[in-house]
Formats: sequence, C-alpha cells, structure tokens
Amino acid sequence: MQQQREPSASESYFWPSVWAIGLHVLVFGMLFVSFAFTPELPPAKPIVQATLYQLKSKSRATTQTNQKIAGEAQKSAARQTEVEQMEQKKIEQEAIKAAEQKKEDAAQKAEESKKADETKKAEEAKKADEAKKADEAKKTAEAKKVEEKQLADIAKKKAEEEAKKAAEEEAKKAAAEEAKKKIVEDAKKKAAEDAKKKSEAEEAKKKVAEDAKKKAAADAAKKKSQEAARKSAEDKKAQALADLLSDTPQRQQALADEQGDEVAGSFDDLIRARAAEGWARPPSARKGMTVVLQIGMLPDGTVTSVSVSKSSGDGPFDASAVAAVKNIGRLTEMQGMKPSDFAPYRSFKMTFTPEDLAL
Repeated sequence: MQQQREPSASESYFWPSVWAIGLHVLVFGMLFVSFAFTPELPPAKPIVQATLYQLKSKSRATTQTNQKIAGEAQKSAARQTEVEQMEQKKIEQEAIKAAEQKKEDAAQKAEESKKADETKKAEEAKKADEAKKADEAKKTAEAKKVEEKQLADIAKKKAEEEAKKAAEEEAKKAAAEEAKKKIVEDAKKKAAEDAKKKSEAEEAKKKVAEDAKKKAAADAAKKKSQEAARKSAEDKKAQALADLLSDTPQRQQALADEQGDEVAGSFDDLIRARAAEGWARPPSARKGMTVVLQIGMLPDGTVTSVSVSKSSGDGPFDASAVAAVKNIGRLTEMQGMKPSDFAPYRSFKMTFTPEDLAL
C-alpha cells in the first residue's frame, strides 16, 4: 500500500483560512443587503398631539400653557426618536452580534471541519499505518512461510542425501564384502594354481635337467664324431697333398683332378660341422625346413659375409642359420688351397636344414 504524505502546516491551515475569509465576506454582504432593503419607518409622531390655534387675543397664562404643552410635545417626540434610535441601534447591534455569531459559528465550523479533517487524516494515517503494518506482517508471514518452506526443503534434501549416502555406504560395504570374498577365493585359486605351477615347474625342471644331461651326452658324442670327421678330413687332405707333392707332375694333376671334388665335399661338410657347433636352435625350427645362404670367404678361410638367398619361411630359423655360419669366423683348413680350388668358395651358396645344423 502506498504511504500517504503528511500535509505541511501551511497546507493544513490553507482551506480553513479560505473558509473563514469567505464567511466574513458573506456576513458583511448580508448586512449590507439588510441595510439596503430595510423599509423606511414612518415619521415619528408625538404621543401627544396638539393643535395650536392662534388666538387673536391670548392671555399670558394661556401662552405659557401652550408653550409648556409644545415643550412637552417636543420632549415626547425627542424621547420617541431616542427610543427609536435606541431600538435601531439595538437592531444593528443584534445584527452585528448575529454576524459575529455567524462568524464565530463559521469559525467554529471551520475549526470543527479542520479538526474533522485532521481526525480524518489521522484516521487515514492510522489506517494507512495499520494497512502498512498489516502488509508488513503479511510480507513477514509470507517470508516466514518461504523461509520455513526453504528450511523444510533443505531438511528434506539433507534427509534424502543422508539416505542416499547411507545406501551408498551399504552398497560400498556390500561391494567391499564381495570384493573381500572374491580376493580370498582368488587367493585360494592362485595358491592352488601356484602350487600346480610349482609342481609343473619342478617336473619341467627335472625334465630340463634330464634333457640337459641327454643333450650334453649327445653333444659330447656329436663333438666326438665331428672331431673324428674333421680329423679324417684333415688326414685325407694331408694324404692328398702328400700324394700331390710326392708324385710326378702328371700324377699330381690327375690326383688333384680326382681328389678336387673330394676336397670340396670335405670343405662343405667342414663348414656345416663348424656351423652346427655354434648353432642355437630356435623353438620354431622343424624338420623339413630349408634355407639357402649366400656365403662370402677370403682365401685364408675368413667368413666375410652371410645372407639369406632363399628363406625357409621361418624368420627365427633363417636368422639362427646366418648367425651359426658367421660364428665360424675363420677356417684355417682352407689356407694353402690353390686359387682354382678356392675360387668356388669366394662366393657360394649352401643349403641348411635343422637336421644339418643338429649334427
């Protein structure tokens, strides 16, 4: 509700002053009109009317009597006039008094009107104040309701959050219990698997040890066989060289031509035997695999290059064969060969299989 503005002192006395001035003007106007329209009174007549007759002959006593009567008449007329004037003055005074009374009544009415206005304004101000207080009380009540609703919403939300949190805690607890059970079960399974793996590892270890013993025995036999083959080849070579040196030139040429292929075959076997000594068998090596290597050598028997000319289709086996040939390093047995005999070994191809390298 809009608050009414309190009137100032000048505004409070403005209209009463206007009313008072207007009332005075009205009263004086009425007096003027009443004086203007007052009917003319008939001329005053003496109470005692006497007619004087002039006598031709009057006595002194008569004259005195007449004079006395005329004086009395004049006095009566004067008194009558004075009475009339007093009555007129009384009427005027009563009119003035009535005007003043009207003025006082008007002032009183103006005062009463002013008081009524002030009372009305006070009542209106009181009503406005009461309305303002009621509006404020209403707003306060509405604000309180809003606040109570907000508090209720907050409490409800808090309760829901607490309930949700409790449910989450219960879910977490249940999940933790399940996880704990699962961990225990997994630990049991792992322990069983570890025990099984340990047992299998022990078995595998035993088998590896047995295989190692068997391999060591096989390697020893293989090495022994290779040494025997190498010694036999060296003996053959030495014999061939001795034959070449001890016989006639024709005989030496014949023997060289005859034994050239034998020497070449012996060197092929020697290269395979030396490669087998340094070969590390990959897990993917299987029977039936074949790899062709391009080998380059110097006259002193040094291996200069090894590359795959034709792959077996298995990369690890090809690489193991290349590494085995490179590990030969140098064949001292090839020193002293004739250039014509060494020429095929300067750059040649050689086929390897897992069976060849496993000799």
